[in-house]
Amino acid sequence: MAKQNLIRTTKMGNEEKLLLRKELLNVREEAQDCPYLAEAIKVLPAEGYRSAIGAYWNAVVDDLRKKIIHRSLDLFNKEIQPKRKIDKYEDFQDFVTDHDLIEGAYKIGVLSWEAKKLLHQARETRNIFCGHPSSTEPSIVKVLNLISDCNRYVLSEEYPPSIIDISTYIALMDSEDYDRNEIAVEQAFSDLPAIYKMELANRFYTTYVDENTSTTLRANIEFCSPILWSILKKEVKQKIGKRFDKEIVEGNRDRIQRGLSFVKNVGAMTYVNTASRKIIYKPIITALEENLDAWDEESKLVIDLESLGSNIPSSMIPKYVSAITQTFVGYKGNSMRYSRTDFYSDGAAPTIKTLFTLFDNEAAGAFVRAIFKNEVLRRRIKGQGQLRRLRILANIILEKGVASKDTLEFLKLLTNEENTGKFYNKIFPPRKTKN
Repeated sequence: MAKQNLIRTTKMGNEEKLLLRKELLNVREEAQDCPYLAEAIKVLPAEGYRSAIGAYWNAVVDDLRKKIIHRSLDLFNKEIQPKRKIDKYEDFQDFVTDHDLIEGAYKIGVLSWEAKKLLHQARETRNIFCGHPSSTEPSIVKVLNLISDCNRYVLSEEYPPSIIDISTYIALMDSEDYDRNEIAVEQAFSDLPAIYKMELANRFYTTYVDENTSTTLRANIEFCSPILWSILKKEVKQKIGKRFDKEIVEGNRDRIQRGLSFVKNVGAMTYVNTASRKIIYKPIITALEENLDAWDEESKLVIDLESLGSNIPSSMIPKYVSAITQTFVGYKGNSMRYSRTDFYSDGAAPTIKTLFTLFDNEAAGAFVRAIFKNEVLRRRIKGQGQLRRLRILANIILEKGVASKDTLEFLKLLTNEENTGKFYNKIFPPRKTKN
């Protein structure tokens, strides 16, 4: 009621009075008791517009400081890097300028981009009319514009969600009390500013590869890290890839295996350099070649390849395609236990079909070359059952349509059962007889 009486007694015009009354109603309830606002309203009847600007700006600064403390002082310190660490409210006055206060509030998610821009304008207005006594007297319109912006972007806005403390959060993940709620985890991570996301990603990796990490914490990192990975910037993902590259160079086998598990879990193989990927892929592909027809081993190795993703070094694609193709095709045989005559790894087959759906032009070309050059494969596809299985893989490539024109023409010949003879004549050309 007192505020309304003050508005009535001021010499402002009726239109300005209405605007001011409307603006004061925009201030959220708990902020209305701010002494700086009361001071601004007191001086308006006497046309103390310069003082009103200063007092209203002080209310904004006070509100921003409190919101930053609620949001995360630790993050504010990381973003602004003040001359001295800000630990409490009073430290803002001594070590943080209004400019840095606004910038820090924006960087940690207290202010929007638009709010930051307009608050800097309001800050300049305050500096001109309150910091320079010789400046012209501000008009009521100038005061109302500043009040409007301050209310809209600060004093009407509720407190932002507080940010998780990374150390506290990881400590909770190392206990049975941690709640594996995917929606809650995604919300907690999405709200983090970029600098915290980067720090959390690096902490996850560091903790995961550490030999002293508990199984509980490592399992919870396996749950959380893919969620965090999905919202990370490319630059952060590249840094994690480089950290794994360093593990490989340093040669600690256990750390390499744990690092690889992390990379596979989040799907980061694309950010690992080519030399590292060769070291990872080569032994698996070689083992698959050497364990041909050892069905259990084939199944494990193929699943391992799938977990690595499709970022296979170009130089290894021919061996990779040849190995999974002959594994899928299998061989013709007989068994006292089974009525079947076509034998292959039932566990590996579905995974290989999935791998073929990821083929590009280069891999499709390697598939055709394997048919011409892999002697084991060539020998086996003379059996009708094995040829039929080869056609299954060819059809997967055809459906994608990723191959070159020549490759596509060959695949069409291969998959057309009516042209089986022509296909065999092409890959097994009849020997020329001497006259």
